[in-house]
Amino acid sequence: MMNDLITDNETQVKLTQYSHGAGCGCKISPKVLDQILASNFSMPDNDKLIVGNHSKDDAAVYNMGNGTALISTTDFFMPIVDDPYNFGRIASANAISDVYAMGGKPILAIAILGWPVNVLSPQVAQRVIEGSRSICKEAGISLAGGHSIDSPEPIFGLAVNGIVDIKNIKQNNTAQEGDVLFLTKKLGVGILTTAEKKGLLKAEHKELAPQQMMQLNKIGEALGKLKSVHAMTDITGFGLLGHLTEMAEGSALSALINFGKVPLITGDLIYYFNNKSVPGGTGRNWDSYGDKIAFTGSYDHEYAKAVLADPQTSGGLLIAVGPTSVDEVKALLVSFGLADYAEPIGKMTMKKDAAVSVIPFIK
Repeated sequence: MMNDLITDNETQVKLTQYSHGAGCGCKISPKVLDQILASNFSMPDNDKLIVGNHSKDDAAVYNMGNGTALISTTDFFMPIVDDPYNFGRIASANAISDVYAMGGKPILAIAILGWPVNVLSPQVAQRVIEGSRSICKEAGISLAGGHSIDSPEPIFGLAVNGIVDIKNIKQNNTAQEGDVLFLTKKLGVGILTTAEKKGLLKAEHKELAPQQMMQLNKIGEALGKLKSVHAMTDITGFGLLGHLTEMAEGSALSALINFGKVPLITGDLIYYFNNKSVPGGTGRNWDSYGDKIAFTGSYDHEYAKAVLADPQTSGGLLIAVGPTSVDEVKALLVSFGLADYAEPIGKMTMKKDAAVSVIPFIK
């Protein structure tokens, strides 16, 4: 094992101290991103481009002309964990997820590395790359090259290509009224990583966030083959509420979330919330879309806001499936070892004043 060969000095590196942000919490807020992307410049139509800047989707999709399409995406960020090897694994799983979120099969990745070479040794960067290779191997693809620069903070990610049958493409703006919503990973990664930075993380919770962030969303390729899955996206820096708002608005619908059914990474999130372990990205998210969310019922709305707007890194897939095919999706989740996520968390509804309404636990 490579980790058995590293030196004592290398094991003492804490990558998070070299960056001002962490993981997908580094993402520019939805409101600011809209300003950046606004343009009066009209690009010529490309009839081969199936998914591009005209929607807020996870990746670009290009028609190859033979019934299949190329999926192209990139994602990178600053360290969310201290261990370089795990940082490489998490950043890579996060980038590859965009292909799975489109219903595709990843086929190739190239690395994006920014490294403060006068501060952190090349050996530490090598461990990041090695971690990336390990995740790419799990995904069945090669890390085939990349580009690196000398940067003030450590940055790592991938550009990933995938393929998908055109009939199997899943987008985040094609949900239908009555669709049932599933989520394939637990929420709370941002809260736990913030607690660790503050020295508040309980020992029994230390591995919860890293282990979840290193899990590939492989089920996305299988979900892409189900016609009854009408829309899909992955949950990252905008939190569940942000990505669900994009799905609802893009589909000209609204959504209803049953807060009591949303899977949480630990029941102790309320403890961390009460101790103010809420990442800054949560507030930026809420400032961007909070006016589109309605909380109803008797429960702690501020706590629910902190959980549902929590920036996730390498989060789960949000799946909108026709109600008559719920059992089929549940069976698929079980077959992929995701039985814990076979309980719906909400549904898509006709368009209302609020893009997303959050209700308390209802059986």
